[in-house]
Amino acid sequence: MKILILTSGGDAPGMNMILATLYKKFGKNLYACRAGFKGLINNDIVPISEFEPMKYAKEAGSCIKCSRCPDFQTTEGFNKGLNNAKCFDAVIVLGGNGSYQGCCELNEKGVRTVFIPATIDNDVLISDYSQGYHTAVKACVSTIENTMPTMDAFDRCCIFEVMGRNCSRIANCVSLNYQCDYVVLKKKDLDYKKMAEIIKNKKELGQGSCILVKERIVKLQTIIRNLQKYNPDIEYRSCTVGYVQRGTNPTFIDLEYARSFAKLAINVLTKTKYSTAIVYKKDDFDIIYRNEEGGMHSLRKKGGQEVVESIIEN
Repeated sequence: MKILILTSGGDAPGMNMILATLYKKFGKNLYACRAGFKGLINNDIVPISEFEPMKYAKEAGSCIKCSRCPDFQTTEGFNKGLNNAKCFDAVIVLGGNGSYQGCCELNEKGVRTVFIPATIDNDVLISDYSQGYHTAVKACVSTIENTMPTMDAFDRCCIFEVMGRNCSRIANCVSLNYQCDYVVLKKKDLDYKKMAEIIKNKKELGQGSCILVKERIVKLQTIIRNLQKYNPDIEYRSCTVGYVQRGTNPTFIDLEYARSFAKLAINVLTKTKYSTAIVYKKDDFDIIYRNEEGGMHSLRKKGGQEVVESIIEN
């Protein structure tokens, strides 16, 4: 069996563990696209051994590189990628919703695909969990915990911006793990008067204050300018947590998820003929496949898949 793998969109902690686990199983039969769908279009494909995946197994990032590839959405770009994908028995794609859509389109043209949700935003529609999310949340909490002591020392207010694109899961989970003084998940949450009152009360208690904001809502300097109108005597600082959410080495939990995603991918590739997506739903892993009408169904519920059921324990 000749298998191709690619990591698409943004990188997510644990991707390298998935790559290493798959390489350990398939060895010389596993190939990699350099930089996701871009590599598929350009036929930039080499044996994954050239990237030394075992060396980076417990590190963040993607040793086979990532990219965002608008060209894959064009007819010309897609057809080039399709022709290259057809040279393989299966294509494994790690990424978010856009990557999943790419999988579906390849599958509709006869390419066998396996999708693994891998994005720190945890916004993949078909899965409750995506690779890297736990690490991203921990990185945010750690940044706040390591910043607030100096804010307290000066009775300052610090406004932290975390990633999430159009999804508020990271910000919401961070707020549950660290007692932020005010959280902005949506534009309607921007109540500057209320925010300023909280900050003022904290200063009167001799404490700094922590404001948490999801990205893509408002510029941090805009928040500061508005707050200064109410509390001109308070010092404000801003902190964009940024790429530390991607670059932090995966937590033990994310490494375990990565191994499980990879083992299930191995299982469906060696024991079935389906195009599938490996997902995490309702506190358990599942394998879903698309029927001819495009509907999504659980492979586990199809029957005769005991080996699928037990792979996590092996």
